[in-house]
Amino acid sequence: MTPTVKAILANYESDNPGTKGNLARILMQGKLGGTGKLVILPVDQGFEHGPARSFAINPPAYDPHYHYQIAIDAGLSAYAAPLGMLEAGADTFAGQIPTILKVNSSNSWASAIDQAVTSTVDDALRLGCAAIGFTIYPGSDDVFEMMEEIREMSAQAKAVGIATVIWSYPRGGKLSKAGELALDVGAYAAHMAALLGAHIIKVKLPTDHIEQEEAKAAYKDGDWSTQAKRVAHVVQSSFAGRRILVFSGGAAKGADAIYQDARDIRDGGGNGSIIGRNTFQRPRADALAMLDKLVRIYKGEE
Repeated sequence: MTPTVKAILANYESDNPGTKGNLARILMQGKLGGTGKLVILPVDQGFEHGPARSFAINPPAYDPHYHYQIAIDAGLSAYAAPLGMLEAGADTFAGQIPTILKVNSSNSWASAIDQAVTSTVDDALRLGCAAIGFTIYPGSDDVFEMMEEIREMSAQAKAVGIATVIWSYPRGGKLSKAGELALDVGAYAAHMAALLGAHIIKVKLPTDHIEQEEAKAAYKDGDWSTQAKRVAHVVQSSFAGRRILVFSGGAAKGADAIYQDARDIRDGGGNGSIIGRNTFQRPRADALAMLDKLVRIYKGEE
């Protein structure tokens, strides 16, 4: 284990050796192992958007084994997916890459801004997962129930030595569409995930918009002109960098934009990317080339 990883693990002062060991599995895995930087492949889009919208552009991606193999061949830090996706390759790929069981999900037809709990901590144990993953929607009227669900599941996970990843995606309630990506809202969302006991926090990259009227005075003298500076503020809001913070890849975009996002995350002190559609919707060779370049960016080689 590297000094960098030891320093990160030291920030988790209440956790047992099992949970720290599972965090170390993720932090020491793949091409970024030991650097404190992460690239994670999440494939829960079939639930969220449907199989055709997610995989028709690259038909091999309908096969759960395809995603395991991409994550392994690219030297990624972990692979995150819902129950059925992990079960479909759990034996073939056992021990080859840390997995994160996404334990709640929604779908594109629902009107409620909420997610159903679709698997359990026992499932994560059975499948040898390093962590569970859970989405909350700060702003939604249903977020309080979601917070109570992850409080219970995270306590169960920690008791058996499994880490917790929280996707914190503001939407609903009084938030405007622009407000979902606002700097103050993104920082608040990351802080809420930290307060809920997340070991790894996943949020979206913030714009320079300030949504909350009451927050504008706190932000008026800051320089939020670059994405790297905005990332640094979200890192600051994640217990001054004491929690691992990764940023989602978001909707499909051009390769240059993806690489610039990674440079800004790196320069702002973030721990890395959790990037799905922008890789698996590309042909395999293109996806591997993109992931290899992201690794080099996080290593400071590009």
